Amino acid sequence: MTTPILQLIFLLILSPLRQLPPSKPATPTRIQLPNPPPTTLSVTDFGAIGDGIHYDTEAIQSTINSCPTTPPTKTCHVNFPPGIYLTATIHLKSNVVLNIQEGATLLGGTKLEDYPKEFNRWYVVLAENVSDVGITGGGVVDGQGLKFVKRFNERKNVMVSWNSTGACLGDECRPRLVGFIGCTNVKVWNVRLNEPAYWCLHIVQCLNTRIYDVSIYGDFNSPNNDGIDIEDSNNTLITRCHIDTGDDAICPKTYTGPVYNLTATDCWIRTKSSAIKLGSASWFELKGLVFDNITIVDSHRGLGLQIRDGGNVSDITFSNINISTRYYDPSWWGRAEPIYVTTCPRHSSSKEGSISNLQFINITANSENGVFLSGSKGGPLSNLRFINMNLTFRRWTNYPGGLVDYRPGCQGLVNHSAAGIIMEHIEGFEVENVNMRWSDYQNEPWDNPLDFRPSTVNNISFLNFHSAMYKQMK
Repeated sequence: MTTPILQLIFLLILSPLRQLPPSKPATPTRIQLPNPPPTTLSVTDFGAIGDGIHYDTEAIQSTINSCPTTPPTKTCHVNFPPGIYLTATIHLKSNVVLNIQEGATLLGGTKLEDYPKEFNRWYVVLAENVSDVGITGGGVVDGQGLKFVKRFNERKNVMVSWNSTGACLGDECRPRLVGFIGCTNVKVWNVRLNEPAYWCLHIVQCLNTRIYDVSIYGDFNSPNNDGIDIEDSNNTLITRCHIDTGDDAICPKTYTGPVYNLTATDCWIRTKSSAIKLGSASWFELKGLVFDNITIVDSHRGLGLQIRDGGNVSDITFSNINISTRYYDPSWWGRAEPIYVTTCPRHSSSKEGSISNLQFINITANSENGVFLSGSKGGPLSNLRFINMNLTFRRWTNYPGGLVDYRPGCQGLVNHSAAGIIMEHIEGFEVENVNMRWSDYQNEPWDNPLDFRPSTVNNISFLNFHSAMYKQMK
């Protein structure tokens, strides 16, 4: 007789084995590797002297070329310890950031042989068709612009031109300071750009550019030393920049393609030309641009649009801007206008572009001249808005007034009495909560707050618009 325990064992042995469901394969564990730390190379380890006398070009370029190009390396910082590094053109490659330390200066050469043969590649620092590049560090890039002055003149300096080379024409044949051409993911921050001989920071056909905490200084009497030129580039941010220069400060322009999605905020500007200027190169569209919280001081023109080549401009916002504009010598474009919006053909064969959906919100201006809004027969201004604006017009320099400035091209300088807002060829203009004051300046009376011909200006509306004269203190 078997016991219950033996019976149980017997049954387990004879019963078929239970088939367990097949188990799912285990999901492999993904290990998130940390981003590799940036590689840092010092130009002094490659032979740079940094005395400001001997050229360090070869050592600097060797340092850049020694940056790793294969994974896992992501960013290579090329370090400039304190010193003055004289150089001809240096070329950046992808994933390279120049780290110019505080106390260090990258000094551009002043000889023709310091630059490539092609005029469009004349830069002290040049990046072409690369990605993830930049300049930072708290130091200086200096173009020695004063050494390109042929004759100093308080009205406007006469500059050296290398046009005898045949590489370029006219009187603007000088090297630019920093150029990014055809690049993606550009970043320029915490650096001073000083004394360019020609344009200072040039962004050409680039995508995703950030420029912040940058200080730009150009000689106030030198022409063509623009601060930041955004050319045919998209998705650009400019913020917390200080720009003090002779020519245009922030200048979007279109030569071969459009400019979309540009934002400039929290900047301080002084210039003998336009603080912000769209154009005058304007063959393609400019759309979706925002300028906010900007201070413009003692400039020849505040907010300017010069559309001359057939491109169309739309969806532009200027907001929270304080403007002070004054007269300078008429050899500089501008007539102290706080706001200047114009379309007209550059030449008789040029197309007429249009400007639409343009708004100015929370603008305060103290200026020696009035606002100028001038479309053209084939390129009208449409859907303009002035909202919450305070405009004060008074004289404090001795330059003569009585002119409007259509330059470049078009009608040039034209005699015209002063007015608060001059309007030509406009289709749709809304004014809301605008206060205008003008002084009793005897030599140039302000007796016309609004100047327009009804035959060229249509669909305008005014809500809470006030204008009055005040006594100017001597």
